[in-house]
Amino acid sequence: MGVFDRLPPMDHMRSEKMCFVQLIMPAESSRLAVTYLGELGLLQFKDLNEDKSPFQRIFVNQVKRCAEMSRKLRFFSDQINRAGVRSSVRPALEPDIDLEELEARLGEHEHELLEMNTNSDKLQQTYNELLEFKLVLSKAGGILASSHNHAASAERELDENIYDNGVDEGNAYLLEQGVHQGAHGNSGVRFVSGIILKSKALAFERMLFRATRGNMLFNQAPAGEPVTDPISGEEVEKTVFVVFFSGEQAKAKILKICDSFGASCYPVPEEMVKQRQIFNEVSARLSDLEVTLDAGIQHRNKALESIGSQLWRWTIMVKKEKAVYDTLNMLNFDVTKKCLVGEGWCPIFAKSQIKDCLQRATLHSNSQVGTIFHEMDTIKSPPTYFRTDKFTNAFQEIVDAYGVARYQEANPAVYSVVTFPFLFAVMFGDWGHGICLLLGALVLILREKRLSSQKLGSFMELAFGGRYVILLMAIFSIYCGLIYNEFFSVPFHIFGKSAYECRDKSCSDAHTTGLIKVRDPYPFGVDPSWRGSRSELPFLNSLKMKMSILMGVAQMNLGIVLSYFDARFHGNALDIRYQFIPQMIFLNSLFGYLALLILIKWCTGSQADLYHVMIYMFLDPAGDLGENQLFWGQKELQILLLLLALVAVPWMLFPKPFILKKLHKERFQGHTYRFLGTSEMDPDSEPDSARARHDDFNFSEVFVHQMIHSIEFVLGAVSNTASYLRLWALSLAHSELSTVFYEKLLLLAWGYDSLIVKLVGLIVFAFATAFILLMMETLSAFLHALRLHWVEFMNKFYHGDGYKFKPFSFALLADDED
Repeated sequence: MGVFDRLPPMDHMRSEKMCFVQLIMPAESSRLAVTYLGELGLLQFKDLNEDKSPFQRIFVNQVKRCAEMSRKLRFFSDQINRAGVRSSVRPALEPDIDLEELEARLGEHEHELLEMNTNSDKLQQTYNELLEFKLVLSKAGGILASSHNHAASAERELDENIYDNGVDEGNAYLLEQGVHQGAHGNSGVRFVSGIILKSKALAFERMLFRATRGNMLFNQAPAGEPVTDPISGEEVEKTVFVVFFSGEQAKAKILKICDSFGASCYPVPEEMVKQRQIFNEVSARLSDLEVTLDAGIQHRNKALESIGSQLWRWTIMVKKEKAVYDTLNMLNFDVTKKCLVGEGWCPIFAKSQIKDCLQRATLHSNSQVGTIFHEMDTIKSPPTYFRTDKFTNAFQEIVDAYGVARYQEANPAVYSVVTFPFLFAVMFGDWGHGICLLLGALVLILREKRLSSQKLGSFMELAFGGRYVILLMAIFSIYCGLIYNEFFSVPFHIFGKSAYECRDKSCSDAHTTGLIKVRDPYPFGVDPSWRGSRSELPFLNSLKMKMSILMGVAQMNLGIVLSYFDARFHGNALDIRYQFIPQMIFLNSLFGYLALLILIKWCTGSQADLYHVMIYMFLDPAGDLGENQLFWGQKELQILLLLLALVAVPWMLFPKPFILKKLHKERFQGHTYRFLGTSEMDPDSEPDSARARHDDFNFSEVFVHQMIHSIEFVLGAVSNTASYLRLWALSLAHSELSTVFYEKLLLLAWGYDSLIVKLVGLIVFAFATAFILLMMETLSAFLHALRLHWVEFMNKFYHGDGYKFKPFSFALLADDED
């Protein structure tokens, strides 16, 4: 262990050191001090008023005022969006204003806008009514004129029938009365004219027919132009109607039905002269209203433009003020000393900056008393804070999605920057597809300034946030694609000639006559001659499967080594002796030995069956290996490794719980003797006393936890190693899918003489590559790489039960929603 002890503590992979601080601020400088701390953004306040509701806190009135101003600002934003007014990107420069002046100005703007909206709504309603009246006059007048012409022709026809055809007198009298009543309103036949939604016209007519029992005549005509609906504000199609009826009772029923169907009724005179006169008056009023409405809209848009130029600035100002008062409500108010007492967490490196902010606040507020800032002891676990930039932030978010690290716990994101995109590339390896990913990542990176200021969709926002992850995934995909020698599944002789040639120089098909090795091995990656050969699939399967096991064993060993550094950093010798050492022995006695056999087989070119070796290592440890022996003393080594693996299991399970029980018992007895010699101290009065710690220790719970942890590791060593075979499976699937698309789409279409067939084949191949290989396969490989890190790698050392450092910062307000 001396070698490990001489290694550095690896501070670069741990969260920032935190301290618990207390602030005692005079009331007159508290608001300015909290404002400066918000601009700094390195202090997380603790809520000292958790037992109080929001309405019982000190600055509740100020918070209400800020909430009311936020409501007005949202109202302005909604009005600007509805009007389609474009506010200037750069707000107009105006002198700074205080909160009271801003509150008064927002109230004036709201009152002005509400008044303009009310007047505009009234004018628009009047305009819509006049427009409907104009349409009713136009269409109903035509209906009435046609009814008059029809009545006159019917009267002439009636006279001819009476005198020429000899109709009896009773029927002639009824027909004459009916015609005269339809032609003249003073004979008892009346009419109601109006306008209704086109979708309701049929149901409206049926209801009228049933209510009047058929004693009515319904005429309708399309309005001819859309009319604005007063409720929804959308343009709708309407129909003009004229209902002829007789009697006051029928009129009352018809008007009630019109009201229930939302139909608007308008009076239309029968005389054509009066109709033309009213029509001209209505048209003139409509023209005047159009001019008035346009002027009102222009005035309203100018007012909204002036508001929009300052809206962003005002919104940020109100958000800051509200955040300041929300933070002040988290502090305790000392009435006697007229000061505010706050507590919170801050990084140790930020202490000097916080002190500078507090001194500036005291100076600028002209306070006679300065702010007291000092550290405090606490038994609570500090929050976790990692300083990241735009490159490392996405990798840290991937780790935090599994769980936030404990305070000063080893951070897997440091290694995930390399291991995550590399494992992705092992499954995705194709340098043609990698170049496509690289181009997409470069587009996002080169346009990041413009994209960061825009509101993106959910998918685009996800891709933009992980642009540097995609960049590294693309670079590693190109690297692995060169190793696999695949460019859209096509091999190339990039690094020289193939090591194999046709057995006979006159042969034309190397895949059927066989190949022989004529020169040194291909210098980098897979030899292109393997492509299409009869042994291509067995060779690549063997290569990728063994490579997956090597990578899995290496990464799992890295996770166990990190658990050692964690235990060493926190001074936990028990975890080193009874977890780290037996875990390393168990994993490497079985799967580390398998990785060693793979390397020896590759180096020696042996034909040994590794499946047989590993199976009979358990079934017949002392048996003869025969042809499967790779080196001298292999059988003895296997027996030793098997015994070590068997010893490692109880080593992990039993010692730690019993040692913990002994330590807790000794600690409790030692503290008890100390308390007996000092009558002034009460062990029950201390929250962290030996008695409390002893009562919290439960041996059965600790033993069960250790047993679960040991069983999980033993079974997980097998399942996690097998889980790394997904690297082989997905790599093979990606390669075979690329081959299918290339041969069955592109090459098949290229075999035809028709240009259209070639073009269609190329388009289908491009779409299949883009949507299946570059989108679905990318997502699949990403999720599998994520699982390998979360489950197989991080569970060896990572607890992930901490909580994030969330400082009071104005920089975070732009991302928050009210």
